[in-house]
Amino acid sequence: MKAGTKFAATVFLLTLAAGAQAQLYKSTGPDGKVTYSDIPPAKGNVTQQKTGAGISDVNDGMPYELAQAVKNSPVTLYSSEKCIPCDDGRKMLTERGIPFSEKTIKSNEDIAAFRKVTSESQLPLLTVGRNKESGFSPSAWGTALTAAGYPETSRLPKTYRNAAPVAAAPAAAAPGKSASPAAASTGNGDTPPAAGNAPPGFRF
Repeated sequence: MKAGTKFAATVFLLTLAAGAQAQLYKSTGPDGKVTYSDIPPAKGNVTQQKTGAGISDVNDGMPYELAQAVKNSPVTLYSSEKCIPCDDGRKMLTERGIPFSEKTIKSNEDIAAFRKVTSESQLPLLTVGRNKESGFSPSAWGTALTAAGYPETSRLPKTYRNAAPVAAAPAAAAPGKSASPAAASTGNGDTPPAAGNAPPGFRF
């Protein structure tokens, strides 16, 4: 073997070895959202894992390919109470084994937070990375998830559970303040009436 060829082969093997030792970091934020990254976070609940054909974690055992999809295109479901399409969408995500976070629309603050995400008024809303799907459509949701790299069938362990739903606009930790003026004004005639099962001030 020529010296140049031998050197190139050595560099290639060293590159492969370095790639095999790459690290994947899993961090859980204060809101329960799990994030995967190859860059170690500054703080938080972190689990360090080696990448490869699959990763194993005592908490979720999420395969590497699925973890990468979660990292690159996190899934969020925006829903409301007594919303049958929301229930159908949640069921689809669960049955397909999609790790997702859920944000509920109940208050005027939630509606305001929702408006920052989309100009649409229809629930549920599914976000897959930057992609947004308004209203429940099995075909549209399935296409968006597949395009983002999520598997067609569940690869999650039976013990995996998604985080509990949280409000779209979590209550601000403002000392000395109780309910916000917007929340207190509900039902005083300043807020438009709800349509169907929508929260006050929100229309489907």
